[in-house]
Amino acid sequence: MSRLKIDWFHFAGLLLILQMPGHPLKAQSWDLVRDQDGIRIYTRKEAGKSLKSYQGIADIQAPSDKVFALIENVYDHDWWGKGLSQVKVLLYEKNKRSRYYLEYRLPWPLSNRDLFVEVKVNADTVNLVFRTMATPLPGVIPEYPGKVRMPAYRQSWTITPIGKASAHVILEGYADPAGNIPDWITNLAIVDTPINIIRGLKVLAEAR
Repeated sequence: MSRLKIDWFHFAGLLLILQMPGHPLKAQSWDLVRDQDGIRIYTRKEAGKSLKSYQGIADIQAPSDKVFALIENVYDHDWWGKGLSQVKVLLYEKNKRSRYYLEYRLPWPLSNRDLFVEVKVNADTVNLVFRTMATPLPGVIPEYPGKVRMPAYRQSWTITPIGKASAHVILEGYADPAGNIPDWITNLAIVDTPINIIRGLKVLAEAR
């Protein structure tokens, strides 16, 4: 069962606004679940859902605009996660928005998951504060046989400067893999997701 731990949701991806019920319940507060390698991970249950969302927070020793440039460039996605089997970029407007198809490889006998997303960018180039929000675009790409289309997914980044040489990064996300994956397994997986994503970004940003 430990093989399912995970690679599923390393979404450059990341990520996407969940369609909430007509009368949303009050969201729970964030709970700290891991503090590792300078990265703090929090989770909370989505209102009215059994699945949890995640939040990862870290400081990176690189300017905020440099960190943002790595996140915003959808063509540089090697650090998004090992479970990502393909990325097809259909639209890219630098520092504005992008649209792309994602497919995630899951171990046998589970079917791969996929979705089509749009990422919108808010860049304050004066104060060097940057935000991205990825949301799904249903119906743009037809569902493929043998793959499960993810019904709900979001991922956002917020990057703020700490002086001139460092950045404070917040990653938030939520994903419903649907299909026959038990919710408790998904909830375990999301603890590793932001750790791996932020670690990959941190290594890349601080090395360049």
